[in-house]
Parts: sequence; structure tokens; C-alpha cells
Amino acid sequence: MGTVVDDAASVEFHAFFERHYAELSRLAHLLTGEADAADDLAADALLALWHRWDRVRAADHPAAYARGVVANLARTRIRSAVRERRRIALFWSPREERAENPDVPGVVDVQEALRRLPFRKRACVVLRHAFDLSEKDTALALGISVGTVKSQTSKGMTELQRLLGTREVPRRVHEAVAATAGGEAAGGVRRRPGGATGRNR
Repeated sequence: MGTVVDDAASVEFHAFFERHYAELSRLAHLLTGEADAADDLAADALLALWHRWDRVRAADHPAAYARGVVANLARTRIRSAVRERRRIALFWSPREERAENPDVPGVVDVQEALRRLPFRKRACVVLRHAFDLSEKDTALALGISVGTVKSQTSKGMTELQRLLGTREVPRRVHEAVAATAGGEAAGGVRRRPGGATGRNR
């Protein structure tokens, strides 16, 4: 039988899980480009948080801590893929079932452009412009300085403008994360029997 403290921690963690799981999954998807692994990365991150929950719950910004864990797991996954000589482009493999989205080409363009950015620039752009985090919160999540966030975000946005041929990059990044949230990103989200998707766990 758990103690009162353990029970309280369990309830608190469950609430944190319910509040942040979907967001962390979307972040993992945008950072790796791998829709199939996004839920697993988010779950792995939350499992790691549970094992150190006393430290996490005492942190000033638990959500930023969680985003940092996801970013680290995503970076490790990408490095592993590179070591295995797998192209990151394979992360967006075709799916048999696709959710309808009239702007799929636009979402694909943004995802492809993001994929071409170095990881730190990509993470800064995604957190700042897809998740609307402040420069301070982005710095907390990635474990870097605010100055580095400013520099990497600016350079990343400049590169995206060049790759996409438009200055409307913030809006298009927002649209990409909205499509990801709705299961309408490139390749869609695999549907399970009964109409459930990989996001609904």
C-alpha cells in the first residue's frame, strides 16, 4: 500500500501527464519528423519524469523540464539514425491511410524545410513559433541561454524563409503544428480499428 505522500505524488503526476502528453508528442513529432515514434518519445519522457518526480515537481518550470527531456530524447534518436546511415527523409514514409487535409502540400513543405535545419535551430523555431513559448521558456527547455535562443531562432527563420520562398514563416509553422495536432500532417496518423488514432491513448 502506498503512503499518503506517494498517493499524492501519483495523482499530481497523472494530472501533469493528462495536461502535457499531447503537447509533448507534437513536439517530438516536429523535432524528429517521425510520426510513428512521437507518442513513444513522449511516453518515454514522461516515464523518465516519473522516476525523478520529486525533482520535477520541485522545479520552477516542470513543463519546461519536460520539453527539455523530449528534446534530448529526440536528439539522441536522430543521432542514432545518422549513425545507422538512415536518412532523416525516411522519417516521413507514406502511410496507407491519410487524414484529409486540403493543405497537405503546404504542411509537407514546412516539415521538409524544418528537417533541413540543424537540430538546435529547428528546436528553437518549433518552440518559439509553433508552441508560442517565450525566449526564456525556450531557453529553459533546451538548457541554453536566452541569447542563444534569439540567435538560433533568427538564423533558423532566415533559412526557412529562403527554403520556403516566403516571409510568412511563423504562420506556416503554426499551420504545420495545427495539422500535426489534428493528425493531418504529412502521411497522416494511422487510424486504429474503431476510428481511434495513435494520438488517443
